[in-house]
Amino acid sequence: MRVTAFTKYDREAASTRQRFLQFGPSLATAGIELRHLPLLGNDYVRSLATREHWSRAALFRSYARRIVELLRGPSTDLIWIHAELFPYLPVVFDKLVFRSGVPIVYDCDDAVFLKYNDNRNPLVRLLFSGKVEKLIAGADAVTCGNEYLKDFAAHYCARTVILPTVVDTDVYVPQPASRKSLVIGWIGSPTSWHNVRPILPVLRDVCAQTNARFRAVGAGLEAEQDRFPGMELVDWAEDREVAEVQGFDIGIMPLVDAPFQRGKSGYKLIQYMACGLPAISSPVGANTSVLTADCGIFADTEGEWRSALTRLRENEDLRKRYGRSGRERAVAHYSLEAHAPRLISLFKELAEQRIRVPSTRR
Repeated sequence: MRVTAFTKYDREAASTRQRFLQFGPSLATAGIELRHLPLLGNDYVRSLATREHWSRAALFRSYARRIVELLRGPSTDLIWIHAELFPYLPVVFDKLVFRSGVPIVYDCDDAVFLKYNDNRNPLVRLLFSGKVEKLIAGADAVTCGNEYLKDFAAHYCARTVILPTVVDTDVYVPQPASRKSLVIGWIGSPTSWHNVRPILPVLRDVCAQTNARFRAVGAGLEAEQDRFPGMELVDWAEDREVAEVQGFDIGIMPLVDAPFQRGKSGYKLIQYMACGLPAISSPVGANTSVLTADCGIFADTEGEWRSALTRLRENEDLRKRYGRSGRERAVAHYSLEAHAPRLISLFKELAEQRIRVPSTRR
């Protein structure tokens, strides 16, 4: 069996690595060959962190290449799509994929529909509102990163399932600490750094009053203006990602309570928990189901963040207890081992169903 994955970005984007490419070995073991066709390469992903200009000509070539791929028709048994094929193009271009006649699975790990339906630009709303809904209505299945996204997608596609963003818990493992100062850590991207800004005063105070450090991985130039004594900015690199998380003593995932953030899948928390770290999280979206009371602390207000950080900083036994529980929860509920068989079963069922009963696209 052959599966072709159309993603927005190449492997340096977390969504591509974690929701698509990391399943490759498991798929191969099950006799499923995975072919990956990203729209935008790693150079584009890096430009988001460096604010480097990416030419419109290069963007045009990327879109043109994908159109040619679809018109040619991929030789495959199933097509797996990350969110949409052509961001900010009319739905008619995305619907080229339905010409293939093979099962189509859309994957949603963010509330991508909001960038059109709730866009501040009235022209964008006029041209693209309802685009994502039309696409998933024609899909054979939709995999969603959390309950919020499932509730949305299930209105348009009957076969909608939750597939959380998972990690390989044989790679993400606890690492004994051998450092003198406590490290409060955050890992993410420049586009998610704005969620950290509201609690920066608390982090600054904690670092100033104690020997703690705040280490931010992947924020890029977006965070340069926010530096304070005790704050470390580290560039993200795939080969160092796990080691960076293992170097934290406490993992944090603040989120602004807004519609788009409610569609987030709690991936940072899963990384922290798999590495045996206690976590502090905003009670927003999937965070409330990923993190439980025996794995970490929810904090909403500035006072709650200050209290949570103080409790964990001062109580090593509590950090260890939360860390052990988090590790157990990550292995049981958010591991590659737990969810790869579910994805494989879905793909095989769809392929067999298509052979028996060809469907009509909408």
